[in-house]
Amino acid sequence: MTTVGDTLPAFELQDQHGGTVRDTNLRGHWIVLYCYPKDMTPGCSQEAMGFQDQQDEFLRLGFRIFGISADSVVSHTRFATKDSLTFTLLSDPQHVLLEELGVWKGKRLAGHDFMGTERTTFMIDPEGKIVREWRKVRVKRHIAAVLEAAREVRA
Repeated sequence: MTTVGDTLPAFELQDQHGGTVRDTNLRGHWIVLYCYPKDMTPGCSQEAMGFQDQQDEFLRLGFRIFGISADSVVSHTRFATKDSLTFTLLSDPQHVLLEELGVWKGKRLAGHDFMGTERTTFMIDPEGKIVREWRKVRVKRHIAAVLEAAREVRA
């Protein structure tokens, strides 16, 4: 499991436009990478809209926002269009990066066991090192907490 102080694992994933994004593309930038369970579900839409609403402030502080889930590129395209998301959504259908980050977990809902993404956010510095993490995220007030941390590390 990747944690604070570790370097973001190497990856190559497609975004919602079908383009390829590699870990090396993120070097030189401050990054907020948030991992979420499923496109177009209430909590995930609320979280995505929260990041979208604060994107200008994150950009002002020098941060780029990336969301990642196991959903397909097609699903991400629909999600980004439906919620007018302008930041990058990464598709990890084989959950390779999600597993390396330690967010692909056993879950239980309505008496059913399944594997899925645990809502988690990572803050990554320009060298690719994880400097902050939020695990088992509750959406309410989360974006404000990440934004406050962004202000602290950039002060």
